[in-house]
Amino acid sequence: MTTRSSSFALVALTSLFFMWGLITSLNDILIPHLKAVFELTYLEAMLIQFCFFGAYFLMSFPSGYLVEKAGYRRGIVTGLSIAALGCLGFYPAWALHSYPVFLSALFVLASGITLLQVAANPYVTVLGDPQTAASRLNLTQAFNSLGTTIGPLVGAGLILAAGASGSSATQGPYVILAFALAAIALVFSRLKLPAIRTGRPPGDDLCAAIPVRRVWRYRHLVLGAIAIFMYVGAEVTIGSFLVNFLSQSDIAGLSESAAGRYVSIYWGGAMLGRFIGVAILRRVRPASLLAFNACCAILLLILAMTAKGSTAMVAVLAIGLFNSIMFPTIFTLGIANLGRHTGEGSGVLCMAIVGGAVVPVVAGHVADVSTISWAFAVPALCYAYIFFYGVRGYWERLDRARV
Repeated sequence: MTTRSSSFALVALTSLFFMWGLITSLNDILIPHLKAVFELTYLEAMLIQFCFFGAYFLMSFPSGYLVEKAGYRRGIVTGLSIAALGCLGFYPAWALHSYPVFLSALFVLASGITLLQVAANPYVTVLGDPQTAASRLNLTQAFNSLGTTIGPLVGAGLILAAGASGSSATQGPYVILAFALAAIALVFSRLKLPAIRTGRPPGDDLCAAIPVRRVWRYRHLVLGAIAIFMYVGAEVTIGSFLVNFLSQSDIAGLSESAAGRYVSIYWGGAMLGRFIGVAILRRVRPASLLAFNACCAILLLILAMTAKGSTAMVAVLAIGLFNSIMFPTIFTLGIANLGRHTGEGSGVLCMAIVGGAVVPVVAGHVADVSTISWAFAVPALCYAYIFFYGVRGYWERLDRARV
C-alpha cells in the first residue's frame, strides 16, 4: 500500500468521523427539548442516550462479524445506509408525536453509527505505521470533535429555539442528515480503498496461541472495554446535563437556546485537545497522558459540584478539553498487539460504548432524587477507573490460566 493511497483513505474516513460526531452531539440538544415537549423526568429523558448507545451493545458483535466477512468498505457503506434510514424515521415519529417511535428511529440510526465505528476505527489504526497509530486515530477523532462542536450550534438554532411548542423542529434537520448520509454512502460505494490485512505479524506468537473466540482472554482488552464503558458514560452524562445545568439560576441562568450554544464549547474543548494530543502523544506515553487527563477531569467535576456561578460553569465546560484524547487512546491501548483478532477486539471495545446508555440513566435517577450537581458524582467515579487504566490496567498480559 502506497503512502498516497493510505493518505487518501485517511482523508475519506475523516468525513465519517465528522458526521457521526455531529449526530451524536445532537442528542445533548434533543434531551432538554424532548424533556419539555413530552414532560419527562430526567431518567425518562436519558432514555434517548439509552436507546442510542444501547445499540452499540447489541450491534457491535454483529457489526464486527460483518466487517470481517464483507470488508471495511462494504461495512462503511452499509452503516451509512442504515444511519440514513434511522434519520428518516424521525419524520413519522414527530408526525405521530410518539416518544417510543422516536426512540425506535434513534436506535436504528445508532445501529448504523455502530457499524461505522467498528469498521472505521480499526481501519485507521492499521492504515500506516503502528508506532503512530494513537496519533493517527487522535487526528481523525479531532474531526469527530469538529462535528460534535458544530452539532450543538445547529441544534440550538434549529431545535431549542423553537421551544417546547416546536415539536416538529427535529424533522427538517434529520431529513437533511438522511440525504447527506445517503450521498456519502454513494461516494464510498465507488471509492477504491486500499485493502488492509490484519493478520498476525511475524513473531507474534501470543496472538497465534488464541482462537478468535477467546479474545476475551486479553487482560488489556477486557480492562480497556471497561475503560471505554466508563469514559463514554462520563462524557455523555456531562453533555446530556449541560443545557439544564447551565439553565439553573445559581449557575448561569441561561435560556435553553443560549445554554445549547455553550455545549459546543464542551465539545470544542475536546476538538482542541485532540489536535494538541496529536503532538503530545509523539513525546509522551499514551497511558501516562490518559491518567493525567482523568485526574484533571475528576478535579474539575468536584469544582463544578461544589462551586456556583461562572466558576462551576467554566469548570464543567473545561472537562471537554481533558476528555479529548481518552477514547482514541484507550481504544489504541485496548487493541494493541491483537494481530488477526483486531477486528473482534474492535467489536468488544465498541460494544463497551453501551456505557453511554447506562451511566446517564444512573445519573438521571440521582438528579431526580437530588440535584444535577450531585449527579456529577457518577461521572467522577468513571474517571477514577480511567485513571487506574492509565496507570496499570493497560498492561498487555494474557490470562494463560484460562486458555
